[in-house]
Amino acid sequence: MKKVLLACAGGMSSAIAAKSLQDAAQAAGKDVEVHETSSQAFEEEITKDYVLALVAPQIRHRFDHLKELADQNNVPILLVAPKGYTPIGGKFLLKQITDELGDILD
Repeated sequence: MKKVLLACAGGMSSAIAAKSLQDAAQAAGKDVEVHETSSQAFEEEITKDYVLALVAPQIRHRFDHLKELADQNNVPILLVAPKGYTPIGGKFLLKQITDELGDILD
C-alpha cells in the first residue's frame, strides 16, 4: 500500500478531498491510503513512509516551507489544483498526480 499525505490548514478540511482521492485511486486499481494532516503537524508526519505529499490550495503560501521538509525526507510534493480539492475532485487530483509525477502511485 502506498501512503499519501495531504496537508491543509487544520487537517480537517482535507478529509473530504482525501477520501475522494483515495476512492478514485482505488477505482483505478491503485492500492493507496490517503492521510490528512495540518500544516503544523506536517514536519513530524512526513517522516512516516509517504510516497507523496500534497498541499491544499488554501495553504499555497506555505508550500515552499513544506517542500523543504518533504525534500529533506525524499518525498515528492505537489500543490493541489483547486479543481482537485473538492468532494468530487479525486479523479482530477489523480490525473494531476499522474500528469506531474507519472506512475508514482502504481
